[in-house]
Amino acid sequence: MPSTTALFPISRRALIGGLAASSALAVLHPFSARAAANQAHLRIMETTDLHVHVFPYDYYADKPNDTMGLARTASIIDAIRAEATNSILVDNGDFLQGNPMGDYIAYKRGMKEGDMHPVIAAMNVLGYDCGTLGNHEFNYGLDFMFNVLNGANFPLVCANLTKGTLAANPREDALFLKPYVILDRKIKDGSGQEHPIRIGLIGFVPPQIMTWDAKNLEGKANARDIVNAAEAWVPQMREEGAEIVIALSHSGIGQEAYAENLENASVPLAAIGGIDAIVTGHSHLDFPGPKFDGVAGVDNAKGLISGKPGVMGGFWGSHLGLIDLLLERDGGQWRVVGSTSEARPIFRREEKKVIAEVGDKPEVLAAATKDHEATLAYVRTPVGKTSAPLYSYFALVADDPSVQIVSQAQTWYIREMLKDTEHKDLPVLSAAAPFKAGGRGGADYYTDVPAGDIAIKNVADLYLYPNTVQAVAITGEQVRNWLEMSAGIFNQITPGATDASLINGDFPSYNFDVIDGVTYEIDLSRPARFDKDGNLANPEAERIRDLKFAGKPIDPAQKFVVATNNYRAGGGGHFPEIAADKVVFVAPDTNRDVIVRYIIEQGTINPSADANWKFTPMENTSVVFDSSPNARQFLAEIKAVALEDAGDGPDGFARFRIRL
Repeated sequence: MPSTTALFPISRRALIGGLAASSALAVLHPFSARAAANQAHLRIMETTDLHVHVFPYDYYADKPNDTMGLARTASIIDAIRAEATNSILVDNGDFLQGNPMGDYIAYKRGMKEGDMHPVIAAMNVLGYDCGTLGNHEFNYGLDFMFNVLNGANFPLVCANLTKGTLAANPREDALFLKPYVILDRKIKDGSGQEHPIRIGLIGFVPPQIMTWDAKNLEGKANARDIVNAAEAWVPQMREEGAEIVIALSHSGIGQEAYAENLENASVPLAAIGGIDAIVTGHSHLDFPGPKFDGVAGVDNAKGLISGKPGVMGGFWGSHLGLIDLLLERDGGQWRVVGSTSEARPIFRREEKKVIAEVGDKPEVLAAATKDHEATLAYVRTPVGKTSAPLYSYFALVADDPSVQIVSQAQTWYIREMLKDTEHKDLPVLSAAAPFKAGGRGGADYYTDVPAGDIAIKNVADLYLYPNTVQAVAITGEQVRNWLEMSAGIFNQITPGATDASLINGDFPSYNFDVIDGVTYEIDLSRPARFDKDGNLANPEAERIRDLKFAGKPIDPAQKFVVATNNYRAGGGGHFPEIAADKVVFVAPDTNRDVIVRYIIEQGTINPSADANWKFTPMENTSVVFDSSPNARQFLAEIKAVALEDAGDGPDGFARFRIRL
């Protein structure tokens, strides 16, 4: 494919000129401005990972938020369309779950046949051409999902979600949705003449849904490897006359080499012959962007994935993904001869402030206003009190009250559930991780619940996902390896280092499990025993030191029950030996419901952390990590580590120092 710059010199001003175009004449993209008579500009606009964020509103904090909301993204779509002679709009999945509005609809209001879901009502306003499914579409069950999808006035496709078992080859799979659609459209060339074009769109979901949502899918559905499905269906799309093929990949930009059932398969997927462009998601990142510098198979400067135009449009409506294709007629067929890619944000940061780039699209707000207001009432309902504040500002560096209360509730619940079973005499531990711990979510992405009343919004803030409780029976040695895997969130620290970076930014906080019921230290001088995929990377390394149960060194052979969630118990996060064959209890209740019940029963809870873990001391060594500036008010409460304020960090974060 020729480089874009060889065709047209493109300035940054030309690329971003449409941000304010809702009130002014749009600046045409160079492909539209300079296309010849046999050339045409096609713009692909993408939303992805909306997670029910229609309004620019943080229901957990109960206040407006300028970094999110389809209503904001929608307000620039008209202007961005105006920059291009021809355009289509697609959604890349994960629209159905992820904030309290999604839970309100699923658990309180319900979705009867014929009902309209607010996120679909909002999307219907915008004229989507196609969409695909993400893994979170399955969180509330298949019946709920299909009741929602029935309200969409645009087609949804998924080429690797099958009914029952997989067939002998992908083309024989009994699919729930069409694998692809071919849109018959008119496209205007550089001279203003219209021509027919056939645009094919094919969708994919991570096959890991069969683990993550086994309770909803087992025996009812299956998921085929993404690349294998594409290799079967893309040639058929071409046979049926698709001139341009676009992959809607709800899968991240991961490794370049193919392996079966990759979760983040977009690089090998894009390499398949016949695919012209790929929109990605799932990872909650923006591509092109600095996170992808140096990634194998990716040209971040040109916005190419395996040599094909690609984009990832952030999450929660934070960006609109844009792929601009310069097409040329060749023997009566259109082909791609140039491209640019951009993830266009709805906000910018100036020093410590978030500045909104755009306003709201009133029609999108109107489509969901009734359910938005009902959600506010739902999340503000008190369920009990807390005697101390619940916050996650230091959850990655010290035992933490927001994690502690989850573990207390899980332990209380599992002990009750197992009291009349064969496992009643086994000691119960509890594994819980901080979900809101800054990172990609930004400097405001933390739990902060003051002492006093606890409402449903606070419980949803403590536990973001509608996971269900499960329990596994494992040995003391497996408990140790669970913690070794968890400790991979920390970088290895050289003794004597000054202000070394503590946190491995590629390790998600939701995989940093703290196991309550045992005590232990984490030795940062040692390398991680396991890599992020659970492979044994350093067999001799042992970061977990002084691991004790009931005050005594843990017996490697002793059996324990560990309360956790369906994601972890089913193998989510690649924790060694933690998989479905270890499960001894599957709850009908969500972790959130269990926390609410626990708070109601207790009336007033005491969430103070019990400091059951700490770092092994290292003389003359200091490390730094970033948290919210709001964390400063709680510094004096943290006793397990020697914390200091180290000034300001990047992107609105505050920096803190630990003297080990």
